[in-house]
Amino acid sequence: PAGKLRAALLLRDNLRFRQTFEQAYLYGIQHARRDILIANAYFFPGHQFRKSLMQAAARGVRVRLLLQGKPEYRMQYFATRALYDRLLRGGIEIYEYMPGYLHAKVAVIDNMATVGSSNLDPFSLLLAREANVVVDDQPFAWDLQERLERAIALGGQFIRPLDYQRRGWLRRCVDVAAYTMLRIGVALTGRAGRY
Repeated sequence: PAGKLRAALLLRDNLRFRQTFEQAYLYGIQHARRDILIANAYFFPGHQFRKSLMQAAARGVRVRLLLQGKPEYRMQYFATRALYDRLLRGGIEIYEYMPGYLHAKVAVIDNMATVGSSNLDPFSLLLAREANVVVDDQPFAWDLQERLERAIALGGQFIRPLDYQRRGWLRRCVDVAAYTMLRIGVALTGRAGRY
């Protein structure tokens, strides 16, 4: 407890807390009933995470992603775009933030929120030391959700599935090449099966 808030500090390291963030996210996603809104600069989560998001969308949860629209690191950006097709077909709404670099690492799942240092990519989830705070408080979560929705309204570009399908062959090749390179990098960690 922190005043009237309930919050928990989650740590990720390579010894004791290797999967803390993923487990917390998966628990929230699997128990979501209404809304999941994730804003993340580098989004390349594992198979189970993506599958859980699509399962949530299939059971009627509105799932939205606010992701990088202006690439800061091109390999991660294009590798993420290689994931769009399946996510879009799974009923997930994707928005790219266009006004500048997106550095958000936050999420709102129903009445809970998480804010921290961790991206949802292999570098943060497999290699880095990170810290997130999970807040179990409806007013806090709703305030964060309102701010994220404002960012979507003012600077988010909705990725329409049909437009994504019509992207050119060069763009498709770049996405696949970046995805492959990122997968090779993950393979070097010994965790290729998760991604």
